[in-house]
Amino acid sequence: MKIINQKYQKRFAKWSTLLFVLMITGTSANSTEINEQAVQNLIQNSKARAVLVEHAREAVVHIRVEKSINTAGRNLQNPSSQNNPGAKQFKQQGLGSGSIVSEDGYILTNNHVVGDADRIVVKLHDGREFEAKLIGTDPPSDIAVIQIEGKELHPIQMGDSSKVKVGESAIAIGNPFGLTQTVTLGIISAKGRSNIGITDYENFIQTDAAINPGNSGGPLISLEGKLIGVNTAIFSKSGGYQGIGFAVPVNMARQIMQDLIEVGRVSRGWLGVGIQDITHDLAQAFGTKNTHGSIVTKIISPSPAESAGLKEGDIVVSVNQKNVRDSSQLKNYIAEAGAGIEVELEIIRNGKTEVLKVVLDERDSPPAVSQNATESASVLGLLVQDLSLEVIKRLGYDPGTGVVITDVKPGSPAAQVGLQAGMVIAEVNRQTVNSKIDYQNAIKHINLEKGVLFLLIRPEGSQYIIIKSK
Repeated sequence: MKIINQKYQKRFAKWSTLLFVLMITGTSANSTEINEQAVQNLIQNSKARAVLVEHAREAVVHIRVEKSINTAGRNLQNPSSQNNPGAKQFKQQGLGSGSIVSEDGYILTNNHVVGDADRIVVKLHDGREFEAKLIGTDPPSDIAVIQIEGKELHPIQMGDSSKVKVGESAIAIGNPFGLTQTVTLGIISAKGRSNIGITDYENFIQTDAAINPGNSGGPLISLEGKLIGVNTAIFSKSGGYQGIGFAVPVNMARQIMQDLIEVGRVSRGWLGVGIQDITHDLAQAFGTKNTHGSIVTKIISPSPAESAGLKEGDIVVSVNQKNVRDSSQLKNYIAEAGAGIEVELEIIRNGKTEVLKVVLDERDSPPAVSQNATESASVLGLLVQDLSLEVIKRLGYDPGTGVVITDVKPGSPAAQVGLQAGMVIAEVNRQTVNSKIDYQNAIKHINLEKGVLFLLIRPEGSQYIIIKSK
């Protein structure tokens, strides 16, 4: 690289500025006078942006997490740590970002940053550190909420992501690679990105503001200084920035955050249908003029769709007068509407337009859990869920095989004998377990002193394991 002689640095800077001004203002290149007013406008805009960033940075936090990893039970044939001399437990650390969104210390971030952490430490812009409490997580959207107790916090104001336009400028602030309070500038590249495969519910804002590992959970900010998105993922073949980043729109994140704070979980509407996108060939076959909308391929019985008279082959083109672009957008509209809400569906049936009103049910509504079952689950250190269709397909199980372990608390009785997330429990004390409700009933009156007998199933085989207090 050539080094510019100091003698020419001022002249170079002057004509660089002129060139930039010409590009922005369209002033004739033949002009010999610099448009001083245009230069001053650029400088003022730059300084105004710096003031905006300085204020917004006060709300951006650095998140450090710790998770205990237990290597005991990697081999299902010998799951007990006392019989596995190679078993070890170590701390795994991770980094991320977040935004303070209220004066009482609520922080918006990503589930994949804090969701499975044993310890969460938050560092503010002024250097103060706090232990954070996990308020709730929502893996289907990758949103999580944590809280700190501190004074003189500076929350960021939430904007309206529905009003954000493609081409607008946007600022990302976060802690990529541990480099705290890093600021990058770009534009909104696209809205409504879906079918990417990152989360179950996708309606991403796409931006070219540089986002790298460590930015996860940090804010995407408008030039008004308002939060418009939660930076969540990047598209990259190298693991680094390639100009394509994705953020959860703040309107979606705000609703999820409120549910997590108020009721501890997210309530989503459920219609009870199978759906698919419309191709050009399908549009012709079904007598519609374009590929907008979503074809109903299955009606679940019983379901709100069945009660409302929806039929296979119907094409849903709008929900509450909001046009449906594709199946992902229909899925989001229904989920966001919420359980118990009546929605108006505009459909095309046999080439004719009809309107149906449907009262939505709740998607994946968790069953009521007794206090005894809750206490027993806490003692064991296990969390379980019903086997999803995805897990059944991926691991080769049959429906009704049992319940899948989703989390094991480090140091718990379950962890000590090597139980891990992904294992399936088919029996508890010789009692068959076909669902989460069966599991909760089976553990209501367990006695760890006597021991609890589990039958675990994996594609490579089955094994009985006893969990017993020592």
